[in-house]
Amino acid sequence: MWNVMSGLRERQKEERRRAIAAAATALFARRGFTGTTLEEIAARAGVSVPTIFKYFASKQEILLEMLAAADRQAILSARLSLPDIADPVDALCHLENHLIAESFRVMPPALWRELLPLVLAGGADGLPAAYRRMNDRLKGEIAALLRELQAKGQLHADLDVDGIAFLLNDYSHLQMLRLVQSDDPDMEAHAREVRRMTTLIYRGMMPVHGVAAARAERA
Repeated sequence: MWNVMSGLRERQKEERRRAIAAAATALFARRGFTGTTLEEIAARAGVSVPTIFKYFASKQEILLEMLAAADRQAILSARLSLPDIADPVDALCHLENHLIAESFRVMPPALWRELLPLVLAGGADGLPAAYRRMNDRLKGEIAALLRELQAKGQLHADLDVDGIAFLLNDYSHLQMLRLVQSDDPDMEAHAREVRRMTTLIYRGMMPVHGVAAARAERA
């Protein structure tokens, strides 16, 4: 009986947490991040502000949980199909495509336009430092993918994997900043540009025998 009651309470807590996050998501999309108050989130979720603080330390933490969940889902979805992708450029572009798709699933371009300058330039609201911690985990996932490619002999054996992961992640932020300037982003043009740049970067990471093979193929 105790286990049943405990399990029910945990489900109720998780449902309330999701309700708060869903209310915040809807309000952020309509009113913007800075234009949304905790009081408004509480009213929409049907809870009190003190109840919100039982689940989230701040409005920023609600936002970060949304983004972290999107990243986790993107990485999970991408990794399910990565073993079937032989071409390293395809693999890297595949991961980026999932990350972008999940990013727009949780937040529209207008909200990203508001938040990215805060995230990238810093600020006094505590978001950048927390975002960087979350983003470090994402860079770790990119580095893990690169190490898998390295283990297959598709990258230089002495490649600075962490440095390349940092570069790819920064490039992704720059492209995202450009992409969200429109409320109707040109995803096809974005995908072409990402593939072009990823191909250029990958050629610099290829082992010597891979470079020779690529040249022979082009010839």
